[in-house]
Amino acid sequence: MSGNGMNQMLAEEIFLTGYAKLPSNITASKMYEVIAVGLLIKSATGEILEAECTLSTALANKFVARMLVGRNINRMEEIENVIDSSYFGSAKKAIKTAIQNCKKKFDSIFLSEE
Repeated sequence: MSGNGMNQMLAEEIFLTGYAKLPSNITASKMYEVIAVGLLIKSATGEILEAECTLSTALANKFVARMLVGRNINRMEEIENVIDSSYFGSAKKAIKTAIQNCKKKFDSIFLSEE
């Protein structure tokens, strides 16, 4: 299918998930082996509209969402810089990896239409 045909079929908003292994020494790993990050993204622009993750506390989940909402999935360096400068929990690497996996899915959706 051509790029224009696929683009017309995509919804205005798409939902992506990314996963990464959690460090074994943190509370969240007792509940889950992996972290899941879910992103609701505006298809046309890559803007992150909503975000959620499976960390063990509501505060951590809200904080991760605040770091991501309003940012653009196409600007991974900016997202990683925000995480590096503000998130000092043990799941930092796993969060970044899960978001990178979301970015890979986003790219595969739009690259496959070309």
